[in-house]
Amino acid sequence: AIEKKKLFTLDYHDVFLPFLSSINAHPNRKAYATRTIFLLTQFGTLKPIAIELSLPSMNPFKPSKQVITPPVDATSNWQWQLAKAHVCSNDSGAHELIQHWLRTHACMEPFIIAARRHLSVMHPIHKLLHPHMRYTMDINARARELLINADGIIESFFSTKECSMEITSLAYKNWRFDMESLPADLIRRGIAEQDPTEPHGIKLLIEDYPYANDGLLIWSAIERLVKDYVNHYYPDSNSIRSDSELNTWYYESINVGHADLRHETWWPKLSTPDDLVSILATLIWISSAKHAALNFGQYHYGGYVPVRPPYMRRLIPNEDDPEYSNFVSDPEGYFLSSLPSLKEMTSLLSVLDMLSTHSDDEEYLGDRKELSTWRGNPEIIEAFY
Repeated sequence: AIEKKKLFTLDYHDVFLPFLSSINAHPNRKAYATRTIFLLTQFGTLKPIAIELSLPSMNPFKPSKQVITPPVDATSNWQWQLAKAHVCSNDSGAHELIQHWLRTHACMEPFIIAARRHLSVMHPIHKLLHPHMRYTMDINARARELLINADGIIESFFSTKECSMEITSLAYKNWRFDMESLPADLIRRGIAEQDPTEPHGIKLLIEDYPYANDGLLIWSAIERLVKDYVNHYYPDSNSIRSDSELNTWYYESINVGHADLRHETWWPKLSTPDDLVSILATLIWISSAKHAALNFGQYHYGGYVPVRPPYMRRLIPNEDDPEYSNFVSDPEGYFLSSLPSLKEMTSLLSVLDMLSTHSDDEEYLGDRKELSTWRGNPEIIEAFY
């Protein structure tokens, strides 16, 4: 299966393990650091075949972990259901803190602030990026006030509690802008491999993967539009080098905004029109299609708590645990008692519903509601309208 590239992993071990002692110290918060192995079936779908659940251990040479596999009887069926719920709880927290907040909100801030500081509103790159960055700073400010603040929504309703921002900070150390384009991200995650014979230059290893299938169409459309736009204003490398506003914007985005990572060698160079196309297409992809996939489906995926609990209240009992007899006598009741309370989840669902709602003045890819911004550029208006 490995040689045929049929095995995939969902790995939250290193994300959660350093924080489990703090998380599990709370009376109604219990979590594992999970790893899940999936098999790509003959039907093109992923099937979980093993779940590793790890806890902190007093003996560094003997980690505390257990592996749960698909059920063979009634008892193991509920152990499997509990194990999957703990995986989904890990995934829920990582989604909100890392995939959503960190990668599509926080990491965009430096580029937006630098653009406001150094790109004139008449600058062509400012005009191109404006629809994608117009509300981000306001949303981020509100998030810091209500969502990710101390005792805010994330700390109240997710397993990570007061460790939330520390988990995000740790994940930021491994963030790479050059891996944020869709093709690079799919290859990095082992979902695709490079193949110049394919329409988008990559071959998907999981054919039934709507995010990648649809996303690559959107990514290619963004890339084509940005390429035509950039080539209109920057026909050669000299035009890139001579644009002081553009270069100052990119320099400050990296060296001031992302100062902790400024010495990394993976930062894309800005020397040619193709470099600029890649940078801009990635920024637009993050703030549009990628953010849409992570944000607007939150209620649809998280609205049914047993499928995607934001936290769990009980660990899975072993045979020598005092709670094991209660689990065996009423496994369904034990499972339901492991889920968050109805009161808390009612409050969280209202937040997820709000976050999943489109703005009344939503501007979609290809729209240009502020046409006056482009007045004086008849070639651009003709080409893009």
